[in-house]
Amino acid sequence: MRSDEFHPRDLARRHAASRGEHSLGFRRESFTLPRDEARARAKDFFARFPKAAYMSEIEFWEELPDGQIFVTMRRLPVAD
Repeated sequence: MRSDEFHPRDLARRHAASRGEHSLGFRRESFTLPRDEARARAKDFFARFPKAAYMSEIEFWEELPDGQIFVTMRRLPVAD
């Protein structure tokens, strides 16, 4: 294929790259723990994967009816 030819795969790659964070390949970790344990695990996550280097954040959290906390955290796989 000549360098000036169009290929659908190239368009798909450009489109995926323009979609933002979905194309960044975030790694997610979810857990359900009592409040104090969930807080400690989240602090450990941020210590291992600092926000500045991994764009780490709590993506979702919810207090469940039994008082436990469900959390989904995400980060970039920068050093994986």
